[in-house]
Amino acid sequence: MSEPNIRTALPDDDEELGALDRATWSNLHAVTPRPQPPYRPFFDERHAPGEHLVAELDRRIVGYIRLVPATSLACNAHVRQIQGLAVSGEARGHGVGRALIRAAMTEARRQGARRITLRVLGHNTPARKLYEAEGFAVEGVLPEEFLLDGEYVDDVLMGRAL
Repeated sequence: MSEPNIRTALPDDDEELGALDRATWSNLHAVTPRPQPPYRPFFDERHAPGEHLVAELDRRIVGYIRLVPATSLACNAHVRQIQGLAVSGEARGHGVGRALIRAAMTEARRQGARRITLRVLGHNTPARKLYEAEGFAVEGVLPEEFLLDGEYVDDVLMGRAL
């Protein structure tokens, strides 16, 4: 598999990103119920195209990462937060997630950020290992924060300097 092309999302990517999001839904990472028709648009008033980087292989979107300011506070403007990462099943294990994380860190630096943070479910071992490999460290744990399919799951806060 070749290297993915990483670019900023465009409004026209809405349908393809929505389909990817639905195809990759799993309670390994999602705390919301599985999406059901009629499907909402991927982009909305809270999630703009410019907050997303997409990975393309053969001109098809195979992954995305959402990068946003951690809060709207001026005193926190130096922090960016990853609030979503998805990679299609056929592209997993080929460095797409890693490429998206690295691109998000580069974009965060370009925006003037000094730190980048994220939240990941405690039982999502593959994602946690990937983030750790990219220099993220556990900075806090909210024990049993979510009840998913009858099991309590920790919310793990991770971050790193840029």
